[in-house]
Amino acid sequence: MLKIGILNLQGAFNKHRKILNQIGVENIYVNKASQLKFCSGLIIPGGESTTLSNLIEKEKLFKSLKDFSKKFPIFGTCAGLILMAKNNNDNLIKSLDLIDIEVSRNAYGRQVDSFIKNIDINIEKKIISTSAIFIRAPIINKVGKNVKVLSVLRGKPILVEQGNHFASTFHPELTDDKSIHEYFVSKVRKFSFE
Repeated sequence: MLKIGILNLQGAFNKHRKILNQIGVENIYVNKASQLKFCSGLIIPGGESTTLSNLIEKEKLFKSLKDFSKKFPIFGTCAGLILMAKNNNDNLIKSLDLIDIEVSRNAYGRQVDSFIKNIDINIEKKIISTSAIFIRAPIINKVGKNVKVLSVLRGKPILVEQGNHFASTFHPELTDDKSIHEYFVSKVRKFSFE
């Protein structure tokens, strides 16, 4: 049975759970390595990337997350994307190195500079228009050749995927639009039955 894990060490993990519940997908919170064995996919939520990285180290989850990523899809939002990036330009954050991108943290500004923008997402040759919420969001400065860009804002990628992994610089869990989570779940389903 399909079950999505949500890393709940820090950040907006409860908002991701709410959306998964709304679309009828079984899910569990993950804060220990042993819980990953019940998951077919994992969401790493937004939050504070340095804190999240420290907590992953403290809970001895880093190797387990790396091992999990070799077999199952991971979706990261904002801080989650920073942790998944090959290069996050911050020595305090240990990279999972899952997506070949280079990012800069908090590049759009401080909390007071948060904003909402209407964006278009290109998923499986279909354009979806939605609202995107950016809160102390990272900017993707470089994209590797195997990375697929699904949405762009101001000339910079904001939604990317590589292989089974998927990440956004914004917070889709803070809107009523479920399409991004539905797409991730479809990736997990497809991967589970391959």
